[in-house]
Amino acid sequence: MLEGRIGGGIRGLKPGSPEAMALKQALIDEGMWSQYLEVAIGPDAEIFTKSPVLSTVGWGAEIGVRSDSSWNNPEPEIAILADSHGEHVGASLGNDVNLRDFEGRSALLLGKAKDNNASCSLGPFVRLFDASFTMDDVRQAEVDLLIEGEDGYVLKGHSSMREISRDPTDLVAQAMSEHHYPDGYILFLGTLFAPTQDRDDPGRGFTHKVGDVVSISTPKLGKLVNRVTHSKDARPWTLGISGLMRNLVQRGLLG
Repeated sequence: MLEGRIGGGIRGLKPGSPEAMALKQALIDEGMWSQYLEVAIGPDAEIFTKSPVLSTVGWGAEIGVRSDSSWNNPEPEIAILADSHGEHVGASLGNDVNLRDFEGRSALLLGKAKDNNASCSLGPFVRLFDASFTMDDVRQAEVDLLIEGEDGYVLKGHSSMREISRDPTDLVAQAMSEHHYPDGYILFLGTLFAPTQDRDDPGRGFTHKVGDVVSISTPKLGKLVNRVTHSKDARPWTLGISGLMRNLVQRGLLG
């Protein structure tokens, strides 16, 4: 019915196009519209600040969820490294740890749902783009997820970059916006993974427990592995930009 109203297929719809706007109106008419669909097919992507400079953790580190969250999950993604001009120069794997209960209560709580101590992981390395690894490899990537709990619980997930509604270069350009990243940035590209497998009570779906080991992998970017703890118990983020400058001065690395 919806495809008939917009005059074509829904799959492959370009966000922000006249066809996408026709689909939006059809969904509104059917009472099926939501803020999540707006950023999926509307002209503007969902771009938000995830992690302050130097606060991201790497391979093998603990990742954190708030101790007052009862519904949370990993978000296995590919992340793009962009320079100060918004040019993509490399890619890595990332875990955009998310508190689904906070985000679900209100869109205005997105910052609290996304940005907490140790809530952003990147690694195991950044692979620079060259003749053997290009943005097309990112576009075709298949990202696998494995969660292994201390209670014996196992969850396997998958996200295909082919199914992401926006091209990575469009997302990079939207993040750059009106030129306000003089040091460049790392941009998570999103995921289609949505955990529905029950963990405890039937119908309640998945949520993390302390001790979960999360592995995110794809052949050309390796495997990112982290263990879950509460944000308040994770190693505190104490080295900010001023601390980095003092460290460089003490080591004689600044003229």
